[in-house]
Amino acid sequence: MSDNLWGYQPSSGYTAGADLTGYAVEATDGSIGKVDKHSDEVGSAYLVVDTGVWIFGKEVLLPAGTVKHVDTEDRKVYVSLTKDQIKDSPEFDKNKHTDDPGYREQLGGYYGSPGAV
Repeated sequence: MSDNLWGYQPSSGYTAGADLTGYAVEATDGSIGKVDKHSDEVGSAYLVVDTGVWIFGKEVLLPAGTVKHVDTEDRKVYVSLTKDQIKDSPEFDKNKHTDDPGYREQLGGYYGSPGAV
C-alpha cells in the first residue's frame, strides 16, 4: 500500500493525464465495475467506480493509492481490495463527497486501517 493513500503508486503504471474513464475495475477477487470519473490531482487522486448491478447501482470512491496496476491495453484498473472491502466502504454521494475533506478523512480511516488494504 502506498504511503500516500491519495496518490497513484509509482509501480502502478498510471501515467499522469491518462483518461481512465470507462476502464473496467478488478478487485483482488473479481470485477467490480467501471471507472465513471477519476482525478489525478496531486495528493487528492481517486477513482469513482460505478458498480452497476453488483451492489445495486452504488458508486464508490476509491483513493488512488488502492490502485495496484493500470493495464492500458486491456483498459483495466486493478485495485488491492476485495469485493467485500469495497462493498462495505463508506457510502458515496457524488453530489457532495467528491471534494469533501471530512469524507476523505472517513475513507482514509477505512482504507488506511489495519487489515483494510
